[in-house]
Amino acid sequence: MALMEFAPIGVLVLIAVLVAGLILVLSRWMGPYKPTVRKREPYESGMTPIGPANRRYSVKFYLVAVLFILFDIEVVFFLPWAVVFRDTGLYGFLVMAVFVVVLSIGLIYEWRVGALEWE
Repeated sequence: MALMEFAPIGVLVLIAVLVAGLILVLSRWMGPYKPTVRKREPYESGMTPIGPANRRYSVKFYLVAVLFILFDIEVVFFLPWAVVFRDTGLYGFLVMAVFVVVLSIGLIYEWRVGALEWE
């Protein structure tokens, strides 16, 4: 009986996969497809490409991206807290103050280590 509750979701996923597959097949079958060497080259703003298309990025790029996601997601917690701020009283304020202090310590650490410097 429990699996029957998920049947509509399964049907929806199946329909979505079938429609996506149908669109891919129809676009390949009905659309123009005339690849040339020039069309397969990576686009470099009208310039002749230099080097491979897949370049390695430094770890620093990924570190900054992860830090942005980390702090961005954590800041999202401020909105629900702000909505119920008056209902939580002093306890809610203190809990959020601890949260802000932990965020600030992490940000200061990352700043001191130089993770936010971009060269």
